[in-house]
Amino acid sequence: MTHGRLLLIEDEPALARGLSDTLRTQGFEVTIATDGAQGLDAATRGTADLILLDVMLPKVNGFEICRAVRAHGLDVPILMLTAKGQEADVVLGLNLGADDYITKPFRVAELVARIRAFLRRRGSAPTLVTFGDCEVDLVARRATRARAPLDLTVKEFALLAYFATRPGCALSRDVILNAVWGHAVFVTPRSIDRCVTTLRAKIEPNPHVPVYIQTIRDVGYRFDPAGRSA
Repeated sequence: MTHGRLLLIEDEPALARGLSDTLRTQGFEVTIATDGAQGLDAATRGTADLILLDVMLPKVNGFEICRAVRAHGLDVPILMLTAKGQEADVVLGLNLGADDYITKPFRVAELVARIRAFLRRRGSAPTLVTFGDCEVDLVARRATRARAPLDLTVKEFALLAYFATRPGCALSRDVILNAVWGHAVFVTPRSIDRCVTTLRAKIEPNPHVPVYIQTIRDVGYRFDPAGRSA
């Protein structure tokens, strides 16, 4: 039984071969593209359930591939493979539509866990999200904590709903800004930080040490419904 179709776009032969072999033993069907041109063609066909995308590629770089995939209207999860110290690349990739990133060298078990989590989320669209003692009803647009209604502003609820439907994703401030505030509204990334601060005060066990809405340095935020320390 195949657990999902993965497209691995990676130009390092040893890494591509070793990673694809490991992923196949985990039950995934893996297609390899060894340069950006091959990767762009394979990615825009829309046949993959998830794309593992290296940033630095010959012919066409990972950013252009990510941009093209989203321009084609494909919502396939994109997990970027980045080198250490490439924080600026991470932010750019996330702003272009990548869903998350993992830094080389990485543990294969962690990569497999992230792939499975993305594929599970893609297969189901939750309408009720619970974390800790909080519950968010996305259809009724209602949030409670310990069964008591949470007094959230319109923007606080929209931000919480956005986080809740993207658990585990690294979300840049620009992506959050466009999704929650909209392209036409002139606000700064500081507006997100202020809204996160007030939202944390209402949902976190200890707002000064947040476990649900976690800060990712130089990037933005990640929502972890399991409440694990960042």
